[in-house]
Amino acid sequence: DLRAGETVEVRMGISYVSTENARRNLDAEQPAGTSFDAIRGAARTRWNDDLSRIRVEGGTEAQQTVFYTALYHALIHPNLLSDVNGEYPLMERSGEAGVTDGERYTVFSLWDTYRNVHQLQTLIFPDKQTDMVRSMIAMYDEWGWMPRWELFGRETWTMEGDPAIPVITDTWLKGLRDFDIDKAYEAFRKSATLPGAENKMRRDIDPYISKGYIPLGVFAQDNSGDNSVSHALEYYVADYALSTLAEALGKKEDAKLFRKRSMGYKNYYSKDFGTLRPITKEGKFYEPFDPKEGANFAPSPGFHEGNAWNYTFFVPHDINGLVKLMGGDKKFVDKLQSVFDEGNYDPANEPDIAYPYLFSRFKGEEWRTQKLVKELLAKHFTTKPDGIPGNDDTGTMSTWAIFSMMGLYPDCPGVPEYTLTTPTFDEVTIKLDPEYWGKDKLVIKKEGHGDYIKEIRLG
Repeated sequence: DLRAGETVEVRMGISYVSTENARRNLDAEQPAGTSFDAIRGAARTRWNDDLSRIRVEGGTEAQQTVFYTALYHALIHPNLLSDVNGEYPLMERSGEAGVTDGERYTVFSLWDTYRNVHQLQTLIFPDKQTDMVRSMIAMYDEWGWMPRWELFGRETWTMEGDPAIPVITDTWLKGLRDFDIDKAYEAFRKSATLPGAENKMRRDIDPYISKGYIPLGVFAQDNSGDNSVSHALEYYVADYALSTLAEALGKKEDAKLFRKRSMGYKNYYSKDFGTLRPITKEGKFYEPFDPKEGANFAPSPGFHEGNAWNYTFFVPHDINGLVKLMGGDKKFVDKLQSVFDEGNYDPANEPDIAYPYLFSRFKGEEWRTQKLVKELLAKHFTTKPDGIPGNDDTGTMSTWAIFSMMGLYPDCPGVPEYTLTTPTFDEVTIKLDPEYWGKDKLVIKKEGHGDYIKEIRLG
């Protein structure tokens, strides 16, 4: 029953625990009498503070818009699950609430975000990343498993792998230590060793342990068909990260065990095609086989949301080993270049998004990384309505753009190193937290306007 020009303001509080907590959250965050414009202004200030953690100079206005849009996307998730009194719903325990020390996070799209989003959080929001890791470890405490793709206290089992391992390993090896790493390691070892009948995280682990690979037909998830090669590749990456963590913690036998397992990808390499190829239960290569089958998200035996070309180079922890299988540096580089030349690179999904950076591992071929990254940014990240290459996957695709535009990329999850490329901007200033990093900023400065790097100087 409104009059012309009349305004109605509605305040709303949310809690995943109780109506009473929703009221508490509402009163704490939007006290009675606070206007819409005041709340909007406060939100704008908060976002501006967060986005200002990285300041860029130079580049075009469109490039700056792409960069800050990407940073905005990357900071939307994970989300706070806990209320102002610390209460939150316990993992997979309907109706039960716990109380967190710190903040409890949710929306852990880890199959996506373990590749770059958490590395970005570690760099610019180490306090939040620490709380995120604590949240993951608490989930293990509450129901016995680390998250894979957790949503509001429920495990969705979306996609595959054991992605909490490289996230927490990467965080620990970079120096964030304010969480229970022994409890995390206990969880990791459980999912990496329990037999399939008892293993919710790796139901197809039995042949992975006994044979070093997973044959077709062992386990189909979410009625999506067989994704055996994709499953195994994710386990190899996770187990390599676990081996580096075991080594750092002084667990030498475990380190040796998991490193050996991480090399099992070699079983899938087919010399006839020069790609990874599914293996049947009889131990033979699957046929008839077409490495391109599965492009554009079409079904493909052995591969999830992709084909053999999208997955063949996805062994970032042992590129040297893959080079030997392919017959040396030149054959490897030529084959990797053909992925881009023949349209087999998929920028809209995760398995191959680090491919452009692999060239930098070969002396004299680094220019290919610098050329491709610039071209891919220009083609797939714009200010137009289709300005990202596909589903942003809780910020993963945007984070690829963020790192690439700054000139560095974490191309092997769980290994605390970056591969460098030509920055988009003349100068990038990353605001650091001195409590964690001992410095208040990291400055990346580009001298000259060429596309290729002549030299890199530190300090």
